[in-house]
Amino acid sequence: MNVPVAPSAAAATTPDYQRFDAGHVVLQSGRTFRHMQLAYKTFGQLNADKSNVIVYPSSYAAQHTDIQFMVREGGALDPSKYFIVMINLFGNGLSSSPSNTPWPDVGTRYPNVTYFDAVQVQKRMLAELWGIERVALVYGWSMGGMQAYHWAALFPDAVERIAVLCGSARCAPHNQVFIESAGHALTADPGFRDGVFTERPVRGFRAMGRVYAGWALSQTFYRREMWRELGASSLEDYLVTAWETTFARRDPADLMAQFWTWKHGDISANALYGGDLPKALSAIRARTLLMPGDHDLYFQVDDNRAEMEHLRNAELKPIPSVWGHRAGNPLNSAEDRTFIETHVKELLACPNPMLSA
Repeated sequence: MNVPVAPSAAAATTPDYQRFDAGHVVLQSGRTFRHMQLAYKTFGQLNADKSNVIVYPSSYAAQHTDIQFMVREGGALDPSKYFIVMINLFGNGLSSSPSNTPWPDVGTRYPNVTYFDAVQVQKRMLAELWGIERVALVYGWSMGGMQAYHWAALFPDAVERIAVLCGSARCAPHNQVFIESAGHALTADPGFRDGVFTERPVRGFRAMGRVYAGWALSQTFYRREMWRELGASSLEDYLVTAWETTFARRDPADLMAQFWTWKHGDISANALYGGDLPKALSAIRARTLLMPGDHDLYFQVDDNRAEMEHLRNAELKPIPSVWGHRAGNPLNSAEDRTFIETHVKELLACPNPMLSA
């Protein structure tokens, strides 16, 4: 069901997105997520044969407004050519999340959502709202890229292409270490007690931001003092203004819920593949574009290179950028954006790539 979002009392304008009510959804864990809702925004028009669909899921802590800058006429995600469905990942504060889920599924009783759970609802939404059964491309950065991988592995006959930017098919051990370090910085706040946040974790937000700053951007970025290009007057000024505030705009429980999803990301962790990652990768029929950042500290090129051994129809195009993980979301780098869009356009220009069984 397509549910228009009512404006909040504090909002000056009507929100620019809608919600899909998925009803009661039984998760991989066996828990039932009641009244599960998916927030989405669309761009462009669906063509007659429904062959121009691009799915663009959100990344960690991001909402559609944070990533929609990649949608523009003349770009790879061109709304004059494609029907683009931007989907807010569960836990981001717009789709169902700890911050908006009612009793009794609150606090430690919140039902954790896997990528498997998420893409199942996403696919159902496309079918129920628009009758879409196949998509031309799933495009995503970071957690969005991991969702793209899940789409291709779980629905091999429904996905023609995927573009995975700074993402992987399984969350690597070192990536998990990063998630643990950032999450523990947040929950070390004195406001976190007995598994729940009892007050706004100001110190936790600041600590998490500083931990994250050391991972999200490369050593070269800092050595060259590239933070000056972003308007910071010193390194300390950059850490305070850019990183201590980055995650404070989100609910802390939402941040932890998405960390859980990210850490447990694995396209083979389901009954279909039984934990066999090579089997899951080999089942992907979509033309696959892997674009890791060559300076990314937690989604490494080597992870994608290992995946290439099992993919049928894939290209590995590392982004040559000192912006680290942020290279895949090139808000502040025109050079990285040009590189990404050039290769995604090439991917979309390929004829229907679905391979015969």
